[in-house]
Amino acid sequence: MKRVLVFHELGLSSPAVSVVDEKLREALTSTPYQIELYHEYFETILFPDSTMQQEFRNWYIRKYRDRQPDIIVAFGPSPLKFLVESHEEFFTDVPIVFGGAAEEDVDNPKLDTQFTGVWERFEPEKTLEGALRLQPGTQHVVVVGGMSPFDRRLEALFKERLHNYETKLDFKYLTDLDMTSLLEQLKHLPPHTVVLYTHLELDAKGAQFIGLSQAGPLISASSNAPVFSPSGSDFGGGEVGGYLEDLPAQAGLVGGIAARVLNGEKPRDISTVAGANAYTFDWRALQRWGLKESRLPTGSIVLNRPAGFWVAYRQYVLSGILLLLAQTTIIVALVWQWRKKKKAQNALIIANERLRLAMETAKAVSWDVDLKRGHTTWFGGLQHMFGVSSSTLSTLSTKSGDFSDYVHPEDRQRISAVLQHSKERREPFAAEFRLVGSDGGARWVSAGGKFDYRSDGDATRMLGMAVDVTERKLADDALSTVSRRLIEAHEEERAWLARELHDDVNQRLALLAVTMDVVKRDLPRDAAEVRRSIGEVKEKVRELGNDVQALSHRLHSSKLDYLGLVSAAGTFCGEFAQRQEVQVDFKSEAVPKILPKEISLCLFRVLQEALQNASKHSGSRQFQVSLTCTPDSIQLIVRDSGMGFDVEEAMKGHGLGIASMRERLKLVAGEFSIDSQVQKGTEVRARIPLNPFAKSASAG
Repeated sequence: MKRVLVFHELGLSSPAVSVVDEKLREALTSTPYQIELYHEYFETILFPDSTMQQEFRNWYIRKYRDRQPDIIVAFGPSPLKFLVESHEEFFTDVPIVFGGAAEEDVDNPKLDTQFTGVWERFEPEKTLEGALRLQPGTQHVVVVGGMSPFDRRLEALFKERLHNYETKLDFKYLTDLDMTSLLEQLKHLPPHTVVLYTHLELDAKGAQFIGLSQAGPLISASSNAPVFSPSGSDFGGGEVGGYLEDLPAQAGLVGGIAARVLNGEKPRDISTVAGANAYTFDWRALQRWGLKESRLPTGSIVLNRPAGFWVAYRQYVLSGILLLLAQTTIIVALVWQWRKKKKAQNALIIANERLRLAMETAKAVSWDVDLKRGHTTWFGGLQHMFGVSSSTLSTLSTKSGDFSDYVHPEDRQRISAVLQHSKERREPFAAEFRLVGSDGGARWVSAGGKFDYRSDGDATRMLGMAVDVTERKLADDALSTVSRRLIEAHEEERAWLARELHDDVNQRLALLAVTMDVVKRDLPRDAAEVRRSIGEVKEKVRELGNDVQALSHRLHSSKLDYLGLVSAAGTFCGEFAQRQEVQVDFKSEAVPKILPKEISLCLFRVLQEALQNASKHSGSRQFQVSLTCTPDSIQLIVRDSGMGFDVEEAMKGHGLGIASMRERLKLVAGEFSIDSQVQKGTEVRARIPLNPFAKSASAG
């Protein structure tokens, strides 16, 4: 945050103030700071009295005494004088950037190292030179001004700068009149006269004027000779022009210097520069007085020149040409389209026939359902899919009152739900299901399509295409049967091995421990070392027995058979946490005690595999396990906050853990997913549907 305080010579009623403020804002936005911009006005035109001006100064000193700005911009003679006199005492070490004032206006001050900026240049002699070029026969020069302190300073400057011309031209200064008398004299100037307007803030009767909007227009309108102005801030009220300061450019220079100071440069390291001046003239005033542009100084700027015919009417001419070109293009395009349409009709007939043959070869059909009329049109391999030939296409179409007529009865409810979801979401649909032909035969198809909608949002058509995948489904079913039998055989082998470990090996280890106790008691008392060794071996045997028992439980959990999934899973999590010396938080919600055996066993094995993998690879010591059930499905989530891994790379590896979990879930129509991010942990999610259509959904 940086505070920038701007002191203006004039008030908000002056157009020059808004120009300066705009350029300052543009420059200050280039800094990396948020700017708090404060504006204060000396209003020297409205309040010229020295006592009032001193009250302004005292108020500004009190106002900012406890809220020192980071930089002050002074635009005008009075603000600059004020800061020269008060800077050291009241604004110590605050950088000052100035503009809008000539050195003469502030009595050629000696500035300390905290001051830098732009000096304004009043060069009335160049304005007079420009006037003499435009009106070569000039004999008389009338200088017009006012009686305010600022008016008087400009008058003195003009007399000093134009002194050398007094031997060649007749000079007259009209600077001590009231406005009415001044305007009357300007109406009766002699021929071959030019008027130089300095500034009129106050007339002889004490009436106050604003240069640009009041004094300037009155003077230019009343004078019977061309009026020239040396001030850019007062130009635009009917004056011809002159060698004017470029106020926007000067304000931009001041703003640029202020931005450099805010960005760290010291004012003492930034040299003061001169303002930007240029010959500037008003085309309308040149025309009024019959002054030729060819006589203007080289590089002059001419404002308010009306555009020529081409510039003024360029848009309309171009629009007319473009319209003619567009009409010609449309006519040519229509003729070309008519010829192309003839060719396209023939090509379309050929293409449709080729498409039909291709779809028949690919064992595919497409459909177009008119949802408003309940009419379905089929196309493609009808002979293969429905047992009818293409020649009976129209018969098949007219008989079809509903698309679902051709969907196998066991699949209709599921496909109806898929289509309804697609229609509501306005998304394409995809599914596998069975189509029933007129001969009663069913074919498995993989289908996809979309709906078309009217502007009011109602669906009007359903378009789709289906490809015969019966052979692939049969192969998948055979593969699933083999996978199921392999897993069942695996589970039977695990159960047998668990019983052998529990009933045979574990019992033998227990008997061995008892025997060692007997041997230990029968040893003589002086065999202390042997007793100790037998005790250590006995502990090892007991630990081995515990490990064998735990392995037996992992291979086949009897709790899963007798107490249900929740009890078995909770027990396993507790034993796993104790054995691995980790923390496992287990939660369950609404899980029934009785579940189909294949579902319970599947989720239990996934839990075992997921926890083993997480403990081995994640590097985490905390895990979360949740079992939740809804009326439609049961879901298992195993989560860790460890190092994570690249799932795709893991799937390419030779490990069987992920593949076995995925295969188990596939056999119960389940869904399996892994979400893992490096250094953000892993989540394994298994979901199994419980509704009676699960198996048909899996098959589809």
